[in-house]
Amino acid sequence: MDEKKRLAWFILVRVVVVSLFLASTIILNIKEPQSIPPAALAGLIKLIITTYLFSIISLLVIKFSEKFQPLLTYAQIIWDIFFVTLLLLLTGGISSPYSFLYMLSIINASVLLARRQAIYTASLCGILYGALLDLQYYGKLTAFGLSQLPALQSGAGYIFYTIFVNIGAFYLTAFLTGYLAERMRRSERALREKVIDYEELDRLNRSIVSNLNSGLLTINNEGKIRVFNHYAEILTGITQAEAYNKPLYAVLPSLRSFGGEIDSVERGEFDYRAQNGDIMTIGFKSAPLTDNKGSRDGIIIIFQDLTQVKRLEEELKRADRLAAIGELSAHIAHEIRNPLSSISGSAQLIAQGEGIDPKDKKLLDIVVRETDRLNELIKSFLAYARPTRPAKSPVQLKELLSVVESLSAADPRFHEVVINNRCREDLSLMGDHDQLEQVFWNLLVNAAEAMPDGGEITLDAEVVNSDSRAPRNGKMARIVVADTGKGMDKDEMSRVFEPFFSTKKEGTGLGLATVYRIVEAHGGRIMVESAKGGGTRFTIYLPAELPGEWPLP
Repeated sequence: MDEKKRLAWFILVRVVVVSLFLASTIILNIKEPQSIPPAALAGLIKLIITTYLFSIISLLVIKFSEKFQPLLTYAQIIWDIFFVTLLLLLTGGISSPYSFLYMLSIINASVLLARRQAIYTASLCGILYGALLDLQYYGKLTAFGLSQLPALQSGAGYIFYTIFVNIGAFYLTAFLTGYLAERMRRSERALREKVIDYEELDRLNRSIVSNLNSGLLTINNEGKIRVFNHYAEILTGITQAEAYNKPLYAVLPSLRSFGGEIDSVERGEFDYRAQNGDIMTIGFKSAPLTDNKGSRDGIIIIFQDLTQVKRLEEELKRADRLAAIGELSAHIAHEIRNPLSSISGSAQLIAQGEGIDPKDKKLLDIVVRETDRLNELIKSFLAYARPTRPAKSPVQLKELLSVVESLSAADPRFHEVVINNRCREDLSLMGDHDQLEQVFWNLLVNAAEAMPDGGEITLDAEVVNSDSRAPRNGKMARIVVADTGKGMDKDEMSRVFEPFFSTKKEGTGLGLATVYRIVEAHGGRIMVESAKGGGTRFTIYLPAELPGEWPLP
């Protein structure tokens, strides 16, 4: 309890005590009208009324001003001492039974102030009490209605003894209550510091949980959520207020598959559909919570979004796989190309000879044609496996996409296809114009072939400064090529950039593989999103401001 409240309680207790004294005085006067002289009764009533007024004024000062609180505390102690002294004066002096009230003043001084002030109070009480009895003995207070007779009857020895015993009791009370009050104050101070420490520790704990760069939740033994930190809100799109006291499986239903082992998962993963419809891969670990007695108190679960990590892992695996395939295939292709030239040349010489049968000539022409086609295929593959460094120059993206769009006008594969070019006019980047034209042409052709009965292709591009899926921080161009075609399943998506992989009967399977290599060579990233029957969406990130040349992957 602080000093202000303690002082207010002290004044209220005084009011209660004085009220009890007033009530007992009135009752006594009613039962025995002659027991209290009229002058003493009038004096008592005035003293009590004055005490009420002083108490009310003191409470108002405490409420509206703290500046005078120390002075007011001393005033309360002094007033109580003089109140008791006047009470003794009005109730018989040495014959009054109220001298013990001095001790209450001393106790109050110990509680409100300190041991030293309690000793000063005991001294003042002793001086006033001794002076009152001495003055009564010598008849100096008869003018105030205090009779000398009781003191004379008691004798000087008894008066001295009474003064000595009371003063001894006053000092003993001051020492004991002062010691106890100091112990109490030290305990209060230690408790207050401990409470402050606990509050600071609680604030620190809440701050750590709130700023933790992982989702954290705890559930009680009934499986209901008790803690749901800020990062968990970001990951799930569910607020702490919405999650609190909800069953765990109502918030994260995918965890139901772990069953009774949910309290001790070292490393688990589950899929979670975000509010925007995206499927996230969430990794988590859990452990039981115990109280200070070692009893189980619930479960703590820490989880993170592993979607980007999984995507990067897949890209690394794909890059390693493509590098190995490309290197091996390049060697094989180079070895095949040389004998192909000999086969083509020999077939042409035989076909030009005299006396050759027309049927044989026709077969030889087929050999030459297929050899040339195979040679072109190998040339394309070698271009993929050993790409040239991009010759970068400023490229207006809108203009580039318009050129690619115009190429589709004469291509029969685009007759039933509508192309919507939503690219901004002012978007530009540094890149190899021809290679980027090849990228977008291959993507358009791929989209058109996925829509044999017609459909819609959307080209969209914008500049982004921060995107978690971009390969680097800074200004990036995000280009989207989306179609309304037949789409792909997960297995097809995972292999779509592999060389020689194709979902079509015709085709080399090098178009998207080449796109992947060119985008990487420009320091960018390409990603695919698709669903069977739901169309396909390719997203390309390219640096909008290239600081220099990127090495080949």
